[in-house]
Amino acid sequence: MTGPTVSDARTFIELLEPLREVTDRGMFFDGDFVSWRDHLVASRRRAAALSARLASQRPPHIGILLPNVPEFSYLFGAAALGGFVLVGLNSTRRGEALAADVALSDCQLVVVSDETADLLPSTLPVPLLNIDSPEWSSMVQSASADDFVEPQVRPDDMLMLIFTSGTTGNPKAVRCSQRKFAAPGVMLSTRFGLTRDDVAYLSMPMFHSNSLIAGWSVAASAGASFVIRKKFSASGFCDDVRRYGVTYANYVGKPLHYILATPERPDDAEVTLRLMYGNEASATDRAEFLRRFNARVVDGFGSTEAGVSITRTAETPHDALGPLVAPNAIVNPDTLEPVAVGEVGEIVNASGPGLFDGYYGDDAATAERMRGGMYRTGDLGWVDAEGFVHFAGRIGDWLRVDGENLGTRPIEQILLRHPQITDATVLGIPDEIGDTVGAVVVAPGLTETSLIEFLAAQDDLGPKQWPTTVWLTDTQPETATFKTARAALAASLGKPTWRIQPQR
Repeated sequence: MTGPTVSDARTFIELLEPLREVTDRGMFFDGDFVSWRDHLVASRRRAAALSARLASQRPPHIGILLPNVPEFSYLFGAAALGGFVLVGLNSTRRGEALAADVALSDCQLVVVSDETADLLPSTLPVPLLNIDSPEWSSMVQSASADDFVEPQVRPDDMLMLIFTSGTTGNPKAVRCSQRKFAAPGVMLSTRFGLTRDDVAYLSMPMFHSNSLIAGWSVAASAGASFVIRKKFSASGFCDDVRRYGVTYANYVGKPLHYILATPERPDDAEVTLRLMYGNEASATDRAEFLRRFNARVVDGFGSTEAGVSITRTAETPHDALGPLVAPNAIVNPDTLEPVAVGEVGEIVNASGPGLFDGYYGDDAATAERMRGGMYRTGDLGWVDAEGFVHFAGRIGDWLRVDGENLGTRPIEQILLRHPQITDATVLGIPDEIGDTVGAVVVAPGLTETSLIEFLAAQDDLGPKQWPTTVWLTDTQPETATFKTARAALAASLGKPTWRIQPQR
C-alpha cells in the first residue's frame, strides 16, 4: 500500500466528528481517563478562549511549549476545531534559539507550563500563557464550548507548524495542513486494521509529527483510545502496555533498542501489544522485538515534510525500506537521471511535492527542496536487483573516497553487527582530496584488535568503506526524537581513539 496522496482531500475535523458523543473511549494519562466527548468539549472551550485573544490582522499562530500532557492534546484538538495554527516548539532548544523559532513562526502568544517557561528568554516580545497559572484556569472556565462557532476549514488549511528535528542543521518550520494529519490517519488505521477496541500509545514528543500523525491521528481515525506518556521511558513503556492494554504504538529513532535493553519478563510475549509503527529501527531490533513481545514492527520511510513515503511489504528484505514504486525514484542529485541498480543516489518524488506544503518563512529552503521540479528528500538510497530500496544516509553525510561516492548508513549497519557495538555513526573526515571514513561507536570493552578482526571478516565491506579513524564514546547526542544529532556529535569529537588501516 502506498502512502497518502494529494487526492486524499479531507479535513481533520471529519475524523473528529464521529467522536463527539463517544464516552467509552478516549485519552488516558497517568491513570486518569477523559472520554472523547469530554476531550472535544475541552478542546472547543480552549478554541473559544484562545481565538478571542488573537489579532485578526496577524497570522493566527499559537506556540505550544509543553511536554506530553493532556493540555497539549486539548490544544491540538482546539486548533483543528478553532481554525488557528498550533506551532510545536521543541523543548530541547533553549534561549535565543527557541526565541528565533517563535519569531520565525509568527506566534502571537506561546502556551507554556511551570516546567517549560524558563526555557524562553525573559526578553521574548510575545505574551506567555502558563497552563499551571490561575489565569489559565480562569480563562478556560469562563469560555463557553456551546456558544463557540467552529469556522469552516478546507483540507489545505494549515493546522500546525512542526519544526524538523535538526539532525544536521537549524530546524525548519514545516507547513502541516488539515489533510496532512487526516489522510495518513485514515490510511494507517485502515492498513493496520485498527478499531474502536484498540489502544494507541503516544510517548514520542507531541511537538513532532511522528506522535501526532502516526499516533493521535491514527487513534482518532479508528475511534480508538490513546495513552499519553509525558516522556518516553523504556521501562515505563513495558509497564504502560500492561497497565492500559496497549495494542498499537508509534516510534521514531531508537526506542525499540532501549526497550529491548530492559530485563526480559516471563509474560512479555503475552502482552496485548501487537503492532509498532515508525522509522529508523534496525533490522536486528525489529526481529528481536517480534520474538520477545510477539508484536509486529512495521518500519517505514518518511519525514515531517511528507514528500516521499516508502512502505515495507511482506517480501521486503529485512535490511531494505520497501519496493521502489513510482513516482518515487532514485536519481543522480546533479543530473536528476535515474541511477543504475546498486548505485547510490538521492531518493525523490519525481512527480512533485506529494504532501509537502513548504516551509513557513523560508522560501529559499522550500525552493531548494523542490529543485528540478521534484521533491528532494536529501536522503540517499540504492535499489537492489529485485527493486527494493536500501537507505544509504543523508546527502550531507555523503562521503567521497578515492573518487567514489559512498553512503554512511551501509557502513553503520555493518558496524552494528559487532556484538559489543550498541551505537555507531559514520562521518566523513576531510582529506587532501575527498574524505576518509570516520566512525564514532558506543562499544564498552571493544579493543582495536577485535574491531580490525571483525571488519576483515565482513565480506560486504569494501576497502573504501573501512573506517580508518575511530572514536569510542559512552553516548552519542540525540535529538528529541531519538535520532543522532550528527552536527553536535562532529563538533564534540576530540582526539581519535584509534587510526587503523584497511586490511584488504
